[in-house]
Amino acid sequence: MKSCLLVIDVQASFRLRPYFSEAALPAYLAAQNALIAGCVAAGVPVVRVLHSDGPEVAGNPFALASGHVRALDGLLGFEAAATFIKHRHSALVGTGLDVWLTQQGIGRLLVSGIRTEQCCETTTRHASDLGWQVDFVLEATHTFDMVQPDGQVLPAADIAMRTATVLQGRFATLCTVAQALARAEAGAGAAA
Repeated sequence: MKSCLLVIDVQASFRLRPYFSEAALPAYLAAQNALIAGCVAAGVPVVRVLHSDGPEVAGNPFALASGHVRALDGLLGFEAAATFIKHRHSALVGTGLDVWLTQQGIGRLLVSGIRTEQCCETTTRHASDLGWQVDFVLEATHTFDMVQPDGQVLPAADIAMRTATVLQGRFATLCTVAQALARAEAGAGAAA
């Protein structure tokens, strides 16, 4: 089965958000970059998805006019098989990504990027509902602490674990970088 890596919202915009933290970023980028490098080496297409929303003014870091809707510093450079700009949480809403994936004969998606519980999880659920097999590469996703309704901080690690719990076996297969690459390479070999 032909696979495709989605690199979702790994963009400079996040550095300008008040919740942005460098704490777990190096480990995330190491995993994300290893996944990209492995896919490129195996001939697995890598798709870049960027997020743009809000007023189209230079002061909005998620507006194209800001110049921040571009790769996050530290992300491995790669030649994308395709690039899509999304305006909703799911990368499959209004972007044409679903059409492109179908035209390319893609059966499995490797999901990675920022934010674990938001755009990565939403894209995973949507893709699963549309019939794609999804490998959710948890270590190659990244999120930030959030404040709960009661005012307490919910750590990013707890948010990621919750996402893994609700996706596993229902919407996706949880994979490490190594597992996702092995599955993608095995699928490529079977299709050849």
